Amino acid sequence: MFLLTVAVGKAQDKSIDKLRLTLKTAKVDTVRLQALIELSKAYFISNPDSCIIFAQQAYELAERFNRLLDEGRALNNLANAYATMGDYAKGMQFYLKARRTYVNISFVPGIVMEDNNIGATYVQKADYKNALPYLQRSDKQWTTYTLNHKLKNSSERQQMAVVNINIGECYLYTHKMDSALRYLAASYADAKKYNITTISDNIERDLGEVEIEYGHKELALKHLKSAVALSKAADDPEMLSISYLSTAKLFHKFKQQDSAEYYSGKALETAKAGNYQQDVLNAGTMLYNYYDEDHNLPQAYKYYKLTTAAKDSIFSQDKVKQLLSLDFEEKQRQQDIAAAQMQYRDQVRMYGLLAGLAILLLMVFIFWRNSRHRKFANLLLLKQKQEIEITLEQLQFTQSQLIQSEKMASLGELTAGIAHEIQNPLNFVNNFSEVNIELINEMEAEMANGDQAEVAAILEDIKQNLEKISHHGKRADGIVKGMLQHSRASSNTKEPTDINKLTDEYLRLAYHGLRAKDKTFNSELIVNFSENLPLVNIVPQDIGRVVLNLFTNAFYAVHQKQKAADKAYQPAVTLSTGLDKAHVIIKVKDNGNGIRANIRDKIMQPFFTTKPTGEGTGLGLSMSYEIIKAHEGTIEVESVEGEYTEFIVKLPI
Repeated sequence: MFLLTVAVGKAQDKSIDKLRLTLKTAKVDTVRLQALIELSKAYFISNPDSCIIFAQQAYELAERFNRLLDEGRALNNLANAYATMGDYAKGMQFYLKARRTYVNISFVPGIVMEDNNIGATYVQKADYKNALPYLQRSDKQWTTYTLNHKLKNSSERQQMAVVNINIGECYLYTHKMDSALRYLAASYADAKKYNITTISDNIERDLGEVEIEYGHKELALKHLKSAVALSKAADDPEMLSISYLSTAKLFHKFKQQDSAEYYSGKALETAKAGNYQQDVLNAGTMLYNYYDEDHNLPQAYKYYKLTTAAKDSIFSQDKVKQLLSLDFEEKQRQQDIAAAQMQYRDQVRMYGLLAGLAILLLMVFIFWRNSRHRKFANLLLLKQKQEIEITLEQLQFTQSQLIQSEKMASLGELTAGIAHEIQNPLNFVNNFSEVNIELINEMEAEMANGDQAEVAAILEDIKQNLEKISHHGKRADGIVKGMLQHSRASSNTKEPTDINKLTDEYLRLAYHGLRAKDKTFNSELIVNFSENLPLVNIVPQDIGRVVLNLFTNAFYAVHQKQKAADKAYQPAVTLSTGLDKAHVIIKVKDNGNGIRANIRDKIMQPFFTTKPTGEGTGLGLSMSYEIIKAHEGTIEVESVEGEYTEFIVKLPI
């Protein structure tokens, strides 16, 4: 314990030396200010006179720069020094002034600290009745503050523990031991949890006092020995004096008078060395009582004189009056503040009522004025509603006509392509029909010759030709039915559909339709079909309209680029199908001029078109977007201006 005392003492000396060096060499006033505050804080227990000098200088500097938080800290250190010296009147004066400073800047930790310090001052002068309200208010404010803010540093945690110590001491000295133990135990737990060593000696001494009251000698002595050792280690002579005095009280309780007188003498000696008048008074009073019990009148008289002098120093008539006056003034000030707040609330309430009445009158006037126009407004609204309904019906009719016109226009674009596509199966039908006629003539001749084997071979050829005629006839029938579906309004009936077959058919129809208009146009058709596509439940004619529109736009794009480009340019339109986890994917890509970035977001809007007037309605992509949306799919576009455009359609499986 001696080694610990020396180590802590040296560390504190080094800290003070460092602060003194900072104060001496500082060129910036704010640095000097912080050094002065920390020096006064370091000295208030061990050297209160030095604390007062440094705190006064800090206060003057903080006041000059209007640093209210530092003013409060300097005032608090001044108050601590005077309270330590037993000058409670001056201590209370500066505590109250510091509190007002913190209230002005709404600094809750400072307000809590000053309430605690004021309560602790009352505890020191054994005025527990006035002490407890300040300490309880401090505890309540601190609890509220910690619910809304996390404790940021050890100083704030220490402050909370100190509040619990002081409340515990109030209950201790009023012999409410259960309450005292509850608060002291909470403080002890916080000190252990957050390693708050600066108050450990105080807690150990208070717990020793509790055990004295309970009559537990060994436990009490253990706590008090620990308190003495910690006070020495922390260089806290005031708490050392108090701990000695509590030790004396313990030995007196258990009839060990010599030990009691010895530790009382140690307490007095330590208090006198530090000029702690309250502790001098307490130790002297205890020694006076002990020697009086021993009938040692000379020694009793000696300490009686000493305690009388200390009492006069602390509780002189002027100081008592000053302290009472400060207490009265503070209570009066609090009452004035409360009265002013009440008056302000009454004024606000009155103004609120007047404002409410004015608003009510204004609302009555507005309602009365509105009631005069309501009937006229209702008639006008009814007329407007009827006009809007008529206009809406007309718009809906026009919209349906436009959509149907767009369908028929696209069908018109396909006419040449349809003719081209139908021509192939019809050629097959005609050719195989002529071949069958020749085969029948041959068969009749062979039948006349009686060659049954040749007749059978000819019949097999006829059968195969008829199958091909049937196949190509159905192909032509499918093309016609598809176009009829395309021209009719959607039935919204979904059916399983082969996407590869559907898109391939519309690709070729669109290509041949454009070539029928311009025989010079050629484009490479690149088809990349995924072979494992499942059938997709869609409305075929609706999806057909979508892909037809995409193909038509793609061929238009490459055709326009071909007109302006050199001979090296080769138009190409790519159709790809694919599959992901939940969708069948259709991609239509062209190597045309691309889409400008500033209009890319507009191309799905109704009536927006990049084609010259008369060449496009602007409904194709918007209609395609609505169809894909109705199928719970998506349609996206990727494009690089001057290079390519790719539309990506995703349909849910």
